[in-house]
Amino acid sequence: MGNHGSNLDDILAEDMHHWYNKFMKESPSGLITLFELKGILDLKGINEDANSYVEQVFFTFDMDGDGYIDFVEYIAAISLMLKGEINQKLKWYFKLFDQDGNGKIDKDELETIFTAIQDITRNREIDPEKIVALIFERIDKGEGEMTLEEFIDGAKEHPDIMETLKNMMDLTPVLEIIVMGRQQSLKD
Repeated sequence: MGNHGSNLDDILAEDMHHWYNKFMKESPSGLITLFELKGILDLKGINEDANSYVEQVFFTFDMDGDGYIDFVEYIAAISLMLKGEINQKLKWYFKLFDQDGNGKIDKDELETIFTAIQDITRNREIDPEKIVALIFERIDKGEGEMTLEEFIDGAKEHPDIMETLKNMMDLTPVLEIIVMGRQQSLKD
């Protein structure tokens, strides 16, 4: 995470009033819709997989399912991504990966998400197809899909996979855009 982590750690240390002002500046209504999130992130011209991923992130952060991200959900999401315990993060990753909501993830779902993340973050250091093959080779028990327990246990057993997941799922650039606004992020 490098420099990004310290910036966001500093931001998290700010008082709630300051956080609230930043949130209200981005969304004066006090609620962020999916459309507004895409506008904040300036996501024009992204492919369909990346668009689906943004939607999946939004609905994961919309904890009460009302179609909006409110201030509490906003703070909870950012805190989870930066400070959450490993089990919490792995559960959140799994929920993102499980696009069809069947309680299992397969190679296609995982590869689609990784490719979409790369389209959004423009970080193409890791080949999604290779990492998905490695994850399934080491973690999957042969069914071609993984349950939540399989995924968590397997990730914990393999520190290299855990590190790769952290790197692939590093949403720091996205969080910085949300927190600081697109203009500030582009200046850095």
